[in-house]
Amino acid sequence: MTSPGTTLTPEHERIQALVELMKQEQQFLVAAAADGLAQLTPRKVALVQELAQLSRERHAALAGAGFPGSEAGMEPWLAALGGEAARSTWTQLLAQTAVAKELNRVNGMLINRQMAHNQTVLNALRTPAGDAGPALYGAKGQTFGSGPSQRFVAG
Repeated sequence: MTSPGTTLTPEHERIQALVELMKQEQQFLVAAAADGLAQLTPRKVALVQELAQLSRERHAALAGAGFPGSEAGMEPWLAALGGEAARSTWTQLLAQTAVAKELNRVNGMLINRQMAHNQTVLNALRTPAGDAGPALYGAKGQTFGSGPSQRFVAG
């Protein structure tokens, strides 16, 4: 049977790599460097998937050892069978996870700020100042604008 501690080192390595990627992501978000973000995304997704798989393996090992098959089972397992090395790695893993959560929160705020800015720019493009007639084309090729119609009736 696999020990719950088997996944701790690989999990710690993956979370450290994820934190580094999220720091790079933050730099790209601040610089509005879409190309850099596009390059990071597949690596970030792969790390998150690997972390999820390792976590599932650890939970299964905990359940197999008679402990709750969740994060709640780690403390009792560590106290009974884990040892100092496993406890140290678990503590470091939890600390890095907290860092990743904070980076994710900040990066989410940066994304929202950029999206709001983009929406403001799009709105400005859709309704040019002082233009009373149709200004832009919609998705179906029809013009649209904000001003009144300037049709003339000949009588």
